[in-house]
Amino acid sequence: MSDIMNSVNQRTQLVGQNRLELLLFRLNGRQKFGINVFKVREVLQCPKLTSIPKLNSYVRGIAHIRGQTISVIDMSMATGGKPILDLTTAFVVIAEYNSSVQGFLVGAVERIVNTNWEAIMPPPKGSGRASYLTAVTEFEKELIEILDVEKILNEISPISTDVSESVSSITVENKRKKIIFIADDSAVARNQVNKALSTLGLKIEMAKNGLEALNRLRELAQETGDITDKVGILVSDIEMPEMDGYTLTAEIKNDPTLKNLHVVLHTSLSGVFNQAMVQKVGADDFIAKFHPDELVTSVQKWFDNK
Repeated sequence: MSDIMNSVNQRTQLVGQNRLELLLFRLNGRQKFGINVFKVREVLQCPKLTSIPKLNSYVRGIAHIRGQTISVIDMSMATGGKPILDLTTAFVVIAEYNSSVQGFLVGAVERIVNTNWEAIMPPPKGSGRASYLTAVTEFEKELIEILDVEKILNEISPISTDVSESVSSITVENKRKKIIFIADDSAVARNQVNKALSTLGLKIEMAKNGLEALNRLRELAQETGDITDKVGILVSDIEMPEMDGYTLTAEIKNDPTLKNLHVVLHTSLSGVFNQAMVQKVGADDFIAKFHPDELVTSVQKWFDNK
């Protein structure tokens, strides 16, 4: 337990500093990809995979790892590439997304590198709608691509955005005066959140990263001197190019014109590390993706909490 708490303490020191660690890996070629270390449970040589009928074609099989049955997704196939053929030299990255543990089959694992979210940039505009990139960065003069895993997982097993009838009947005050602000770098995630929260009948505005959200919120706050005159709540992802959700929250709480804004961090990250970080930056709530009823209920609660 003491080792866990020491690790928590070390990592929370980085909160508000826009820092992150990336695990670098390759698929079939030389191109390197990155995944946030916070999402990685472990990396292991590809174990024996068991095929099961009617699995999605991107799922190469299931593996029994430490008493748990885990689906193993071929990340090359899932992003439009060729399957990883030689499983004897391949690796599986065990990661947790949206409160679910998945295995990602990759061709090779490189190393962990330290960087910051300012160096993580949105993908090129010409990448098109079919792109699986959520961000890119450069490390040691090499381009590192960060995949939109939420998009991949949603294509394999689509997530319902339906809100239950009991929750969809929720009403909030001041509908005409205030908006819900959403910040998320994944187009899939933005659409999911937007669809769920649209049941509240409120105006919604969205940003693609923390820096874009902060600039827009400050712009809105200038009109009256207090952001809460315009915005009822911010629902923000944590992992975003240029500025992460932790840093965005810290900036908001340190700005006199923004500090009264309620912030709900809505993320595929989970675990004790993130709970500690949420408390440190002063967010009002932390919700794991993606549970429409829980999200709508939280937004309603904080929207009306003055």
